[in-house]
Amino acid sequence: MCPSREATISTDTRRCYPKKGCRTFPCEKTCTSTQAAKRKLEGRSGRARSCAPDLRIQPLVAPPPPPPPPTPPSAPSQSYCRQTERRRLWQTNENRSQESYDPETHMSALQNVRMAQNKREKRLFPLFTVVRFENNACGGLNGENGTCISSTECSQRGGISSGVCANGYGVCCIVMASCGQTINDNNTYFVNPNYPSTFDGTDSCQLTLLKLHPDVCQFRLDFVQFTIRGPETINNLCTYDQFIVSGGNPVPTICGTNNDNHMYIDAGIGQTNPIALTFVTSGSSFPRSWKVRISQIRCNTIYRAEEGCLQYFTGVSGQIKSFNFDASTGLQLSNQDYSICIRMERNFCGVQYMPCSDEATMVSNSGSGQMSRNNAFTLTGNTQGTQIASMTGAMCQTDWLMIPCAINVGKSPSMSTTCVDRLCGGTFNADNQNLNSSSVISTVKPFRLIFHTDATEAPNDVGNRGFCLNYIQQPCTTKLR
Repeated sequence: MCPSREATISTDTRRCYPKKGCRTFPCEKTCTSTQAAKRKLEGRSGRARSCAPDLRIQPLVAPPPPPPPPTPPSAPSQSYCRQTERRRLWQTNENRSQESYDPETHMSALQNVRMAQNKREKRLFPLFTVVRFENNACGGLNGENGTCISSTECSQRGGISSGVCANGYGVCCIVMASCGQTINDNNTYFVNPNYPSTFDGTDSCQLTLLKLHPDVCQFRLDFVQFTIRGPETINNLCTYDQFIVSGGNPVPTICGTNNDNHMYIDAGIGQTNPIALTFVTSGSSFPRSWKVRISQIRCNTIYRAEEGCLQYFTGVSGQIKSFNFDASTGLQLSNQDYSICIRMERNFCGVQYMPCSDEATMVSNSGSGQMSRNNAFTLTGNTQGTQIASMTGAMCQTDWLMIPCAINVGKSPSMSTTCVDRLCGGTFNADNQNLNSSSVISTVKPFRLIFHTDATEAPNDVGNRGFCLNYIQQPCTTKLR
């Protein structure tokens, strides 16, 4: 049983701590229980005692001050009201979302948000393509090549929108330039004044080409339309109209009709001098027109021509024509000296050449009538009205086409199999003095031809048209000899 003096007062916690063996309880509770016991004893003895502590034990801590009077209520501030309202709404929404949460509805909402974001990103895609990505070539509505750019940029370049590209976010921009302009865009067209109408006048129309990028090594010129006055008829020199290329590798001057032909211009590596294309027109009246597509070829692409090739053909088969070739009215141009290259395709080891099937009507020497013969290969001799036999090797000194180690296809093994390099005359044949055209094959690599003409035609060479040959590469599994 606890003694009469059950607890002492702690100075820091104001709690009563009983002596050993007594239970811990607050002072108030201790005082109440002690008061009840004392009242019971006082009732018996008649003495009145209080529950106050022994005055001999002074409290170490002063009693707490009385509480301040209550402040009168004031109206809540506006910020407090807003915070309270937000807390109430947040609690309401939280309770509501917990009660009505549906996983399927939640996933559907997320999908809708993602779809909306994707749509916004797609609408912004073309803006980034113009700035960050290379604009690719595209095909216009009329079959013309252009560049896929924004409609605004196309207008700034002075181009014409021809269809859409990049999933409808860009336009296929066709840029055309003429005399006195400087361009550095890919797939640009060099056209005559007053295009698409013809041009008839004396002028020197020059276009300057700049590289789009330092990595550009070549310019390819495709003659979509090329009709200017042809050479004079004595030595076949371009004395009236001329197409001149300056600033790159040596390019022979050409004239006449050269539709669907092409040439490559070497532009060097890195930042180099500009290339100038010039059409010089003079002489009598003539309806001239030209439209030259200009493509810039990067150094590391498979479309880059081999070094020293004025013409470069790709693919298993194709057609090669000399400049100003026409089976009926064309004339072989003088002062030509250039290489024609064919890219060797994979698994092909040779090339077979055949004269084109162009037929021309000519008057025989006797004047008794007309005869039809193939004019696809007439380089030397007077082919104006007679059939000239083939000539090879050392007999070709003035004008000739070189096919390395050429031999007729299907030649009998019993016959001589000696190959030749130079071919000329009025018939395409690897055998000398033959009036019958033949297919010729060559397996020398790389596949390269050289066409050469001198500056003189008359009096020995008359009426020569040039050449037109179809080629087809031969598989390595085929017996080529």
